[in-house]
Amino acid sequence: MKGRDWLLKLFIFGIFCLLWAGASQAGPRVSENTEACLGCHTSVTPGIVSDWRRSVHSRVSPGEGLKKGPKTRKISASNIPDKLVETVVGCAECHTLNPGKHKDSFDHNGFKVHVVVTPENCSICHPTEAKQYGKNIMSHAHGNLKNNPLYRQLADSINGVQSFHKGRTILKPPDPETQYDSCFYCHGTEVKVRGFKARDTDMGRMEFPVLSGWPNQGVGRINPDGSKGSCAACHTRHQFSMEMARKPYTCSECHKGPDVPAYAVYQVSKHGNLYSSLGKEWDFQAVPWTVGKDFSAPTCAACHVSLVVNEAGNVVAERTHQMNDRLPWRIFGLIYAHPRPKSPDTTIIKNKAGLPLPTELTGEPVSEYLIDAKEQEKRRAAMQNICLSCHSDGWVQGQFARMENTIKTTNEMTRAATEILLRAWKIGAAKGPAQNDSPFNEAIEKKWVEQWLFYANSTRFASAMAGADYGVFANGRWYMSKNLQEMVEWLKEKTPKKPAAKSKEIGKK
Repeated sequence: MKGRDWLLKLFIFGIFCLLWAGASQAGPRVSENTEACLGCHTSVTPGIVSDWRRSVHSRVSPGEGLKKGPKTRKISASNIPDKLVETVVGCAECHTLNPGKHKDSFDHNGFKVHVVVTPENCSICHPTEAKQYGKNIMSHAHGNLKNNPLYRQLADSINGVQSFHKGRTILKPPDPETQYDSCFYCHGTEVKVRGFKARDTDMGRMEFPVLSGWPNQGVGRINPDGSKGSCAACHTRHQFSMEMARKPYTCSECHKGPDVPAYAVYQVSKHGNLYSSLGKEWDFQAVPWTVGKDFSAPTCAACHVSLVVNEAGNVVAERTHQMNDRLPWRIFGLIYAHPRPKSPDTTIIKNKAGLPLPTELTGEPVSEYLIDAKEQEKRRAAMQNICLSCHSDGWVQGQFARMENTIKTTNEMTRAATEILLRAWKIGAAKGPAQNDSPFNEAIEKKWVEQWLFYANSTRFASAMAGADYGVFANGRWYMSKNLQEMVEWLKEKTPKKPAAKSKEIGKK
């Protein structure tokens, strides 16, 4: 009997040791406020809670993040508010920050909660990333579209609903929901509080804010706290996965084409082939990201964002959330490729003709608003340094020379199309800005837009990303030449015919 008691006591002691060891290894605690959120939302929104439990946020406290070395840490703050240091980053830590600034804050089960988590909230732990992101054209994408009358006319010509009446089409301006479902899906909406509405829930009757421009996670979203952008555009809530942000599928949501065909080109490039074939073996969680060890071909993140090192630990590229600081050229979206703008707010740009464009219609860059040759070379060198991790100098220089030649030739093909359009306006075959008309609503104008927005852009992306076949027949050079010929034929048909010269009758004076 005594032997049994001794065994029972030993067994209980063993269980206690296991429990104590488990508790000691359980990691940082969840705050009481987040526990309160989880108490309801585990059943109300189980998918959200499940995603959060898979996140690094749910396992690592900011205090632990601060202890990591400069190359391995994922946060850039040097100090964290005391109340946030020791607990994991949960529901309350994100959705109750800065309630005074958030117009979408509302009383919810004893808390002041806001719906929209913003870059300013994330900047508590990630201030450098938030500041860098604010320098992006991406972060100004909403205003750059909405506040540029020329771009807005193009968007309206695409999104407006047309009807056919008495032999002609009539364009009705697009409604807000259509805009939110189209261009502003990626550019970002302006999220505003329209009011509050009570709803019956499983937890009783509750009042919630009614938001316009919601849902949205566009890169230039205007948030209720006044900040710009959405971290969730790349780090999708609520898992905020670094692996997801490093994979090209994430970027493809807005960069698929034909206006921005980065993902379509990547898929058919040698780099895309390597990713599709071997990417399952790569480590997308490693910080820093070691080229040759963690991955063997670039993704979008490797070229534009990530902290990349070689196997000796030497930095190849610093981490940045300013996506353009490795880019000398702006090769998509506009009439001509040109050096990158100095300011992310492109609404300040005006060409000599008074148009809000970074080039003249004939192609000359508006240099005062664009980075100079010295800055272009700096950014070119930053990108080439990544390429040189896997390629020889001759290969890299040859690739860049080829791409910059493609920029030159596609600009020339765009200029030819522009000259045809300018001729059409001059002879009255079409109406343009000089006649107070949209430059995007007639057949010849739409073909002109296709020349640069689809075909020239596709050709340049194919050249820049080594996906050459896409830039020939898929949506590139063939269509540039075909489209140009069709524009010429159209212009010939619309050009007034000169009266035939009268022939003189023989033998008559």
